[in-house]
Amino acid sequence: MGQGLKEILWKLAEKVGAELNYEVVDVELTREGAQRLLRVFIDRPEGIGINDCEMFSKRLSAVLDEEDPIPTAYLLEVSSPGLERPLTKPEHFQRFAGQGVEISLFAPLQGKRKIRGRLKGWSAQPESQVSVEVNGVTLDIPWEMIAKARLQIID
Repeated sequence: MGQGLKEILWKLAEKVGAELNYEVVDVELTREGAQRLLRVFIDRPEGIGINDCEMFSKRLSAVLDEEDPIPTAYLLEVSSPGLERPLTKPEHFQRFAGQGVEISLFAPLQGKRKIRGRLKGWSAQPESQVSVEVNGVTLDIPWEMIAKARLQIID
């Protein structure tokens, strides 16, 4: 998904989230077989149920029909982020400090493109970075190196 389209889809989803009082956790536009799929993960403190997904989906679908940012046919899927929720915003890294995390990097850091450990948190000082404890050692990962991150159940 092009960066411009991704930003547009995020803004539209967050607009609906603000209207309906949901946090938009992640927005993905992928291809599964021949079908394009727009997947939106939503959350709120009391959790997400099927009725929440249905309500959000109906409202977002109406906004997408009006704005028409995706030029081809696609399926819309709205769901909760689940146990292995994506971490997409700095506040996610702060909120879930202490939990297991798996981070995929754009380029290797200390010879690894995938880091698994215990999330220590987020710091914007002096540079934006995520701290992860791996085998008792704290690793500071620059924000711009992170391709994807999600919570993981670790021993």
